[in-house]
Amino acid sequence: MTDAYARLRTLVALLLAWCVPALGLAPGATAAVPGTDPWQALAPGVAYRTYETSAAHGPVRVHLLSVDLRAEGVEVDLLHPGAVAARAPLSALADARGAIAGVNGDFFHISEAQHPGVDATGAPVGPAIGAGRELKAAVPAGQRFGPALPPGTDTREVFGVGADHRARMGRLTLDGAVTDPAGSFPLGGLNQYALPVGSVGVFTADWGAASRARAVCGTDADRAAACSAETYEVTVRGGRVVGVADAPGRGPVAEGTEVLVGREEGARRLRALAVGDRVRVRHRLVAEGAGVPYRFAVGGFPLLRDGTPLPGLDAVTAAVRTAAGITHGGRGLLLMALDGAPGLRAGMTPAEVAALLAGSGASEAFGLDGGGSSTLVGRAAGEPAVTVRNHPSGGAERPVPNGIGVFSGG
Repeated sequence: MTDAYARLRTLVALLLAWCVPALGLAPGATAAVPGTDPWQALAPGVAYRTYETSAAHGPVRVHLLSVDLRAEGVEVDLLHPGAVAARAPLSALADARGAIAGVNGDFFHISEAQHPGVDATGAPVGPAIGAGRELKAAVPAGQRFGPALPPGTDTREVFGVGADHRARMGRLTLDGAVTDPAGSFPLGGLNQYALPVGSVGVFTADWGAASRARAVCGTDADRAAACSAETYEVTVRGGRVVGVADAPGRGPVAEGTEVLVGREEGARRLRALAVGDRVRVRHRLVAEGAGVPYRFAVGGFPLLRDGTPLPGLDAVTAAVRTAAGITHGGRGLLLMALDGAPGLRAGMTPAEVAALLAGSGASEAFGLDGGGSSTLVGRAAGEPAVTVRNHPSGGAERPVPNGIGVFSGG
C-alpha cells in the first residue's frame, strides 16, 4: 500500500465517521472501514455491530449496541418479568415490552445448594428501579453471586438513567423504617433474597410468589452459613397487622399489603406485635451524592470511571461477559455482550472489558452478569421480534431476572 493511498483511506474513514450523526447512528458509532463490520441502524439513534478481536486468552467476538439518548423517542428502561423473584429469557422480556434491543442485567440468586429444602428465588443481587418504580434494594455483600467486586465497591452499585435523561453510575441505599406502637426501627431490606443479620425486611407485591424463606439464611459475610433459628413474619394491610407466623411464607403479596420478615433481633421486635396493631412501613432508595433520582437502575459493579479502569480490577479471570458504557457525558450508551460460541468463548477479564469500552469511547463502564447469562438482542425496522445476536455460551438463552431494554418511538 502506498503512503498516498494510506493517507486517502484514513481521510475517507475520518470523513465518514464525522458524518455518522447525520446518518442517524448513535454516539460511539463509527463508519465502516476495511477490516471492520459496519454499523447496522436498528432505529434513529440506535445502532448495532459485531466484530472479532484478540484477548489475552484467545479470540473473542464483540456484540455492541450504540444508543443516542439525545435522539427523539429513544429511551432505556429495566426489562423484568413483572416480579423481582422471577426469570425469563431476555428475548421474551424485550418482546413483551416492545423493546428494539437490549442486554441482560444483574447477577442473581441462581442456586441454593448450601441450604437443602430452600428454593433459589432467581432474584437479582443489587438494587432495581424500572419506569421510576423502586423494586428492590441490595443484599449484603457476603450474600451476592458473581465475581469478586473491585476494591471499594459493594452491592449497592448501579448503572442507570436519571430523570434528566442522562446515564450515570452510582449507589442506591435503602432508607426505610417500621413504626409500631413501641416506636420506630430501621428497615433492613426491600424485596431481597437475603436480609442483614438481626434486621427486618419488607416484601411487597413486586416480589412475586416465590418463597421468602431464603431471606433468613446465610450471614452478611457468608452466603453458605446456616439459616437463622429465630425468625418471624408479620402481614400488614391498611396500616394494621392482619396476620403473624413463626417462619417466612410463600405466595403472592397482594397490592396494598406488606409482609415483614425478621431474623434474630428483628424477629424479636416483630414478635411484640399483635393482630390489629397499627404499623407503618416507609421505604425509598436514595442515590448517594446525586440530586437527580433514577428513573431506571440495575445492579452490577463499576469497571471504568473518568476514563480510567478501577484500581484492582481482575486482570486474570476471563469469561464471556456483558457490560455497559457511558459516552458523551451521559447522553450516549454502549451495551456490550461477548459471544459464547465454541472457539470464541475464551472471554475477557474485567480489566480487558474496561479497556475495550474505553477504547470505544466510554468514560464510565459497568459490569453486568456474564457466562451463560450474556445475551444481546436486537430488532431491525420491519422485523416482528428481536433476535439473539450473540451465541449464549450454554447453547440457549438462560432465563434472567432483568435486563437493559432500548426503546424507540421513531
